[in-house]
Amino acid sequence: MIPRRSFSKDLLTLHEAEESERIISSIRSVVPGVLHKKGAVVAVSGGIDSAVCVALCVGALGKDRVVALLLPERHSSEESLRLGRIVAETFGVSAITREISPVLQALGCYRAQEEAVRTLFPEFGAGWKFKVTLPSAAMSERLSISRLTVRAPSGGEISKRMPSGVYLQLVAATNFKQRTRTMVAYYEADRLNYAVCGTPNRLEYDQGFFVKGGDGLADFKPIAHLYKSQVYCLARYLDVPEEIRARTPTTDTFPLEQTQEEFYFGVPSQVLDYCLYGLNNGYEPSDVAAAAGFSVNQVKRIYDDILLKRRTTRPLHLSGILASQVPEVGPSASTGPPHGEE
Repeated sequence: MIPRRSFSKDLLTLHEAEESERIISSIRSVVPGVLHKKGAVVAVSGGIDSAVCVALCVGALGKDRVVALLLPERHSSEESLRLGRIVAETFGVSAITREISPVLQALGCYRAQEEAVRTLFPEFGAGWKFKVTLPSAAMSERLSISRLTVRAPSGGEISKRMPSGVYLQLVAATNFKQRTRTMVAYYEADRLNYAVCGTPNRLEYDQGFFVKGGDGLADFKPIAHLYKSQVYCLARYLDVPEEIRARTPTTDTFPLEQTQEEFYFGVPSQVLDYCLYGLNNGYEPSDVAAAAGFSVNQVKRIYDDILLKRRTTRPLHLSGILASQVPEVGPSASTGPPHGEE
C-alpha cells in the first residue's frame, strides 16, 4: 500500500457548508426528478444520523414536505422517543408516531426472542432483560463470537457465548423490528407520494450494519458516503440539538441498552473512521496507529475485521439475483449511481 500523503486526523476534515449544499442539491434533484415524489419520510431514532437526514431533507424540500416517523416498540428507550420528537420540533416537520409492538407481538417476535434466550438461560422470565454484545476484534487475535447477556430483576448480570442456532434465531426474530418499521415507513410514503430516506452513515453501509428489507431498504441514502465523525461535523453545522450530538450511538433494539460499539463494531466510531479511511486509501496499519490511539497489531486486527464484515455481509447489498439478464428499463443515465441494497 502506498499512501498519497502522511496519515493524519485532518484527512477526515469536512467542509460542512460545501458538503451540506452538495447533499441538499442532490436530494432536491433526486426526489422529484428521479423518484417522482413530492417529499420525504425519515424514520427518526433520536440518534445523530436520522437527525442530520431530517435537516438535509428540510433544506432540500422544505419543512412542509418532510415527515419524521417515530416507531417505538416494547423494548425501545423512552429517551429515543423523546429525542425523536425534539428533532421534529427543531426542524419544524410533522411527526407521526406509530407504536409497532402489537404487530411484533402478532408476528411472534417477542416470543421467538425469549425462546432463544431461554435456550441459554432457562431461568429467564418476567422482569429479566437481555442484550447481545460482540467482543472487540482489536483486543484479541481469536475470532469474535457474540455473547448474550441477561440481567435478573435483582440486578445481577450473566453473560454466555451464543451457539450459532441461538444467535440466528435471536437475530431473525429481532429483524422483525426493522422490517416492520420499513413497512410502516413505506405505507406513510405511499400515502403521501413521498420517498423514504435511508439514514446509514458510511460505517454502517460499508460494514453491513443494517437489515435487508429493513433499514437497508430506502429510496435514497444521503449520508452513506460520510464517515461517522463527518456526520457529527455536519450535525453541528446544521444545528442539530446538542443533546442529540452528545448522545452515545445505541442500537435501541434489546431491553438492555447497548452501544453500537458493544453490539457490532467493537471499537469506538472515531477509531473505526480512521481505520476504514486508512484501509480505503492505502495506508498501512503502522500509518494509522498513532491517530487511532491503538497499537499497530490492533489496527491490523481492525483492518482484518473490516474486510471480514465486508465479505460476510456482501449479500445484504445485493439485489434479487436473476437467472438471466433482463434489459434495463428506462434511461439508465437519469437514475444516478446504484444505492446498493435491495
